[in-house]
Amino acid sequence: MRYTVTLTPDDNGTLLVTVPDIPQAVTFGEDREDALTRAVDAIETALMGFIDAREPIPAPKAKGADGVSLPALSVAKIGLYEAMRAEGIGKAVLARRLGVALPQIDRMLDLRHHSRMDAMERALAAMGRSLSVAVLAA
Repeated sequence: MRYTVTLTPDDNGTLLVTVPDIPQAVTFGEDREDALTRAVDAIETALMGFIDAREPIPAPKAKGADGVSLPALSVAKIGLYEAMRAEGIGKAVLARRLGVALPQIDRMLDLRHHSRMDAMERALAAMGRSLSVAVLAA
């Protein structure tokens, strides 16, 4: 998932970062590199708000020169959340399918928690999905 970001020079020498596809994701950076690093955090924070509110995740649509890609684990967690929404399955049902306690499902959907990829694969399999990872040239 690669989201386009807009970097705008601010009046105090920093760069304002906005995300056209996620207006809630706003941050700043001291320079371009710092701004792009902080953009990932701002996007993940906004997306956690969508998950908490049980709203759909905005797909990346905007095109632009500057953009950031979300970490693979975050993409897997978003995929699990979207699969749950598509199937109308709540956290309690998924917990029963996996034979785990509800807090474990909460952690699987928390973009800040460092879940194991094998746990994400198992959860996705319980939803009739599979996880695919691609390695691309930078």
